[in-house]
Amino acid sequence: MNTKNILFLFVIISTLSSCGAYKRIPYFKDLDQTQRIEQEVKNYNPLTIQPADILGINVTSRNPESAAIFNYNLNRVNGNNYDISPVNPITGYLVDDEGVIYLPLIGKMKVQGLTTFQLRDKLNETLLTYYKDPVANVRIINFKISVFGDVQRPDVYTLTNERTTITQALSLAGDLNITAMRNNVILIREQNGKRNFIPIDLTSKKLFESPYYYLRNNDEIYVQPDRTKYAAVDRGYRTAALILPVLSIVATLLSILL
Repeated sequence: MNTKNILFLFVIISTLSSCGAYKRIPYFKDLDQTQRIEQEVKNYNPLTIQPADILGINVTSRNPESAAIFNYNLNRVNGNNYDISPVNPITGYLVDDEGVIYLPLIGKMKVQGLTTFQLRDKLNETLLTYYKDPVANVRIINFKISVFGDVQRPDVYTLTNERTTITQALSLAGDLNITAMRNNVILIREQNGKRNFIPIDLTSKKLFESPYYYLRNNDEIYVQPDRTKYAAVDRGYRTAALILPVLSIVATLLSILL
């Protein structure tokens, strides 16, 4: 076999290898991208309040000063006097292990299993006893997810949108690296005292119909690297292991000569 044939064969093998590697990269490979597709959303369930959630609750009424006790900390100082300071948005109202919070005037209120909108309506109805035209707003202020593994920016992300998806979370993390396994992403979710490890396939459009497409508070997403990344890192270590002794010998020789 002459040199031209060897070179041609090398080019063919390289091209086929590149094509094979590329096929692993695109998302939603079974999605027809040549036409507009409409799909009804059936898998979204609103986020519900759970123990350890921290609720930000703001109440206004026709008499804003009287409703301010919901929006401020009241700390007794000097006998009957009170030191009034704004509620720390980090502390808020913590949902205890029984799914309960304690509110001014109202006292104990069961909130576990309610959406923030349901709690808002419940508060507005309850507060009619104390205020005229009360308006309550509720948010989960410690809603966060963790993305780690083979992504651009692994981190813990605090979210303001309760309707956050896996694809949005991965976008926050700068997307997957080329070396990431798109068909073997793991969603880690704690439910009812149990930890669930759920495989996610980003290469299939079925992800959009999955009950796990929409994230819950404290979800973790692990993106596994493929063997390509390990091989590249391993080659780097091997190369360094070969070069360093050579450099040491060269440095020694130079020191002797000089």
